[in-house]
Amino acid sequence: MAAAAKTTMISLILFVSFYASVLADTPANCTFEDIKGKWVFSVGSGGNSHSVDCNNFTGPFKSQLEVTLQYPDVAVDQYGNIGFWTIIYNQGFEVVVSGRKYFAFSKFEKQGKEVVSYCHELMPGWAHDSLGHDWACYMGKKASARWDSGRKVSYESSHTLSNILKFESDTFYNDMNFIDRINSAQSSWKAAAYPHLEGLRREHLLGMAGGPASRVAARPSPAPVTREVYEAAAKLPDNFDWRNVDGVNYVSPIRNQGACGSCYSFAALAMDEARIRIMTNNTKTPVFSPQDIVDCSEYSQGCAGGFPYLIGGKYAEDFGLALEADNPYKGKDQGTCGTSSSATRHYATKYRYVGGYYGACNEPLMRLRLYEDGPVAIGFEVLTDFMQYKGGIYHHTGLTGGFKPFELTNHAVLVVGYGVDSTTGEKYWITKNSWGEKWGENGFFRIRRGTDECAFESMAVESTPIIPL
Repeated sequence: MAAAAKTTMISLILFVSFYASVLADTPANCTFEDIKGKWVFSVGSGGNSHSVDCNNFTGPFKSQLEVTLQYPDVAVDQYGNIGFWTIIYNQGFEVVVSGRKYFAFSKFEKQGKEVVSYCHELMPGWAHDSLGHDWACYMGKKASARWDSGRKVSYESSHTLSNILKFESDTFYNDMNFIDRINSAQSSWKAAAYPHLEGLRREHLLGMAGGPASRVAARPSPAPVTREVYEAAAKLPDNFDWRNVDGVNYVSPIRNQGACGSCYSFAALAMDEARIRIMTNNTKTPVFSPQDIVDCSEYSQGCAGGFPYLIGGKYAEDFGLALEADNPYKGKDQGTCGTSSSATRHYATKYRYVGGYYGACNEPLMRLRLYEDGPVAIGFEVLTDFMQYKGGIYHHTGLTGGFKPFELTNHAVLVVGYGVDSTTGEKYWITKNSWGEKWGENGFFRIRRGTDECAFESMAVESTPIIPL
């Protein structure tokens, strides 16, 4: 095969060419500035269970709620009750006020090859009391919209596919020249070839890297570190690893997501698996079902992608997590939910972004939550050289395999520890991937810490599992 075709393959994991065949369209891209302000929620009839289907809800409406979303996380309803809200990546937002929760995705529309966001409106969403008993559907529209009624808004990050480069090959081959250039450019980490990935199609690599629906167009920067957090983090040990706490491993086994863009489910479920092991001193060691998330969750887009906050947190609280044995992993969208209604569910609560809301995370807070409560799920940008990682402390080299990436994906992983290299003094995170044991350091990788490498320290998520009886 021509050398040009080989050099193309590495960057294909970052290139969007798979939209026509994925389960879900690209979601909306809405920012904090778009969302904050006064909203009107039109709510349907209550008294439903969590199985209520809100996807095609258009009414009738039984009540309205006016809520004002203020900086940074304060929600105030029309009666003056104060609650909480957070934007969820660029996809939607959740409000908790007066004992009820409201979650919906921001409205978007695919027009030909372009995705247009309507950030002043919501797709039909789910409303329920904080105990999860009384469910209803709702719709939302911004009362203080900066757009005229019916005006379409297309953000700069909305994109067309008409100008995508054409490739000489649609399959992956290890580019040894690219690998040699990585290893020559730095000594912090080693790149290597992965023969077992040879021949995979580019859409499979895109799935491994997170899937098209996982994209975060505008990430927050790490939040400023308060004196209180700085002083608390200074008391932590220099090195800590949940795989070896006085000789005990609290991290569930490495798994392989395959070509499905389900990393968000593996990371989120691995977080709850590890935290249950910690909370029970390894007397309970569940392994949860990512396939249940892929096929059954309304809060994600199956193999096209999703986000840990909505799975390890909200889905776990609202619907519960099924065990692997109740819906074994198949690595593809099945089209229908294959988990039995009689399957045992495990629940979690107190789900949150590290720091309390989207945009409040930083490196010392991540270490504190990791050390005190257990592993945290994060999303980071997969760049062209990451897939060739074999060992050491990863940082992006700035090198590419021949083409600049068209779109960054958001790959979700589980942070299980941190440390400092005894020779170089370089700080790092220890992270569990979902690409099998043949990749990286037996399925794990280390990445530079304290510099927000690849946006690693900006949007960590945690939740608290409810221990089953």
